Amino acid sequence: MTDNILIIDFGSQVTQLIARRVRESGVYCEIHPYNRVDRIYLASYKPNGVILSGGPSSVIQDKAPRVPEAVFESGLPIFGICYGQQILCNQLGGVVEPHDHREFGKAMVEVSEECTLLDDTWDVGTSNQVWMSHGDRVTHLPPGFRAVGISEGAPNAIVADDNRKYYGVQFHPEVVHTPGGAALLKNFTHNIAGCSGDWSMASFRSEVTTRIKNQVGDGRVICGLSGGVDSSVVAVLLNEAIGEQLTCILVDHGFMRLNEANDVVSMFRDHFSISLVHRDASDLFLGQLANVIDPEIKRKIIGGLFIDVFEEEAKKLGGAAFLAQGTLYPDVIESVSFDGGPSVTIKSHHNVGGLPDRMNMKLVEPLRDLFKDEVRALGRELGMPEAAIARHPFPGPGLAIRIPGQSITKEKLDTLRQADAIYLDEIRKAGLYDKIWQAFAVLLPVKTVGVMGDARSYEYACALRAVTSTDGMTADFYPFEHDFLSHVSTRIINEVKGINRVTYDSTSKPPGTIEWE
Repeated sequence: MTDNILIIDFGSQVTQLIARRVRESGVYCEIHPYNRVDRIYLASYKPNGVILSGGPSSVIQDKAPRVPEAVFESGLPIFGICYGQQILCNQLGGVVEPHDHREFGKAMVEVSEECTLLDDTWDVGTSNQVWMSHGDRVTHLPPGFRAVGISEGAPNAIVADDNRKYYGVQFHPEVVHTPGGAALLKNFTHNIAGCSGDWSMASFRSEVTTRIKNQVGDGRVICGLSGGVDSSVVAVLLNEAIGEQLTCILVDHGFMRLNEANDVVSMFRDHFSISLVHRDASDLFLGQLANVIDPEIKRKIIGGLFIDVFEEEAKKLGGAAFLAQGTLYPDVIESVSFDGGPSVTIKSHHNVGGLPDRMNMKLVEPLRDLFKDEVRALGRELGMPEAAIARHPFPGPGLAIRIPGQSITKEKLDTLRQADAIYLDEIRKAGLYDKIWQAFAVLLPVKTVGVMGDARSYEYACALRAVTSTDGMTADFYPFEHDFLSHVSTRIINEVKGINRVTYDSTSKPPGTIEWE
């Protein structure tokens, strides 16, 4: 690999969107925290250019995150975004100050001068919509810089030092609310940093296959297979890379969807001819989760039990040195602080939390740097069936986190499975499955009074959830027609014993998460 962009993360909630835009233009990139980039790393990674992300800090506060000096010493092109622009200018001799006129949300930037960053995108004299999120602003530019764009709240909304190839914008070009933002990023990566734009899933496939072979050597690998997109792609990828060294284990924890375990076994044994062990551990998991209501404790128990079962199966197979997981970027960003320090955990993820310290296997995580849509693209590159690739995401803990606020029992799981199957069946019949990122039913910890067959009923309420998204980082609820929801509700109440009321969840992410727990 010759063309790379390094994205230095200062803690922005949308840093991953920068990576998405860069990769969409055919350039590989990696995100690294500001305090983990030094001369040794730059010499080994050899990026063509550096992008400085936004962040929640203020440049003028004590101990504000700073650009490593090694970045300036490298002579590489630099593009600073929001906080990235401010700290770039501050460290090079400019002045950043707070101001009463803050900008949050949509704003307009007027282009005052030409520069390479704006070529074939925004012309001099035009006013262009951007998305701002700042209180501080650059008030005096460092030597060598000039202002080429201005907004109402930022006199230096776009700045350029063409000689050193340093550029900065106060707004966020990575978000969709800046319509020309992707073109600006492409101008930096292609025209300024000189990237060719030839990175693709085909090249990633080749690179990650080599990486797997180098990491694993002649060791044995166990892959936890759930049948979801992530673990399925990992399994097929590993099978291509190391063949008979791989054994997949399907741990049936009892929280899978209707007929899902049998479908997974059939697909991987018959279609892919991959060595697969099917372990029915449903009694073990249900026993450990008896009377457990707290969602974080549920996840920790399930994560721990998964590893217990993997270790047992590894011993039966004669030992395995590696455990493969389908960890993705969104899993990591929701579970780990960008600087390795204290952070607010939204929720722990099965792939990145809850693993016992005594785990005797090393992790193989070939998808850790990919977003969900990139994983699907990789699956297509590997020749996987579209039905397997296009499946909606399904959490590792499965239906256990879709029975919130109550004890989990087999009866409740069976009730939820039937409701969920009816819901997905109707979504497919309506031709909506591929338009929705994720859809599922939730069994609520509420019983309601109803009238069924002229008799009083007192049964559970069920919530339906469906969201649209591109990467799982943000999501909006799907706007079903009322007739559709009415039909689904009628089917569930008529066909599923134990449910007499159905509601629809219209919460976006944020403020909610996609799953209820």
